[in-house]
Amino acid sequence: QVQLIESGGGLVQPGGSLSLSCVASGSTFNPYAMAWFRQAPGKEREFVAAITWLGGATYYSDHVKGRSAISRDSAKNAVYLQMNALKLEDSAVYYCAAEDFPVRTWHYNDFGSWGQGTQVTVSS
Repeated sequence: QVQLIESGGGLVQPGGSLSLSCVASGSTFNPYAMAWFRQAPGKEREFVAAITWLGGATYYSDHVKGRSAISRDSAKNAVYLQMNALKLEDSAVYYCAAEDFPVRTWHYNDFGSWGQGTQVTVSS
């Protein structure tokens, strides 16, 4: 069973930047893809960004496209999310997720492994 541990959340002002990290532990870690999701109070968990582990292809939701960058470090079993030009509506708990099998849609139901989440608050 893989464990995913996120870090890097915090309080940031509108227009600021934040970098999230997620490290996976486990004897064999070779997912099809890793992704970031977020969930604000009272809202459904939504897709933010994903990256395929082998090829490094990246995918973004329209909410963050152009403002964020997802990357991975296979040697460290880590995935990162750099977020820039943060908005108030980016405030949420951000979750790291991994899936071993090919994903058809970037929906949270498609991912089997999850971290505990890290809080990102955008506020002045």
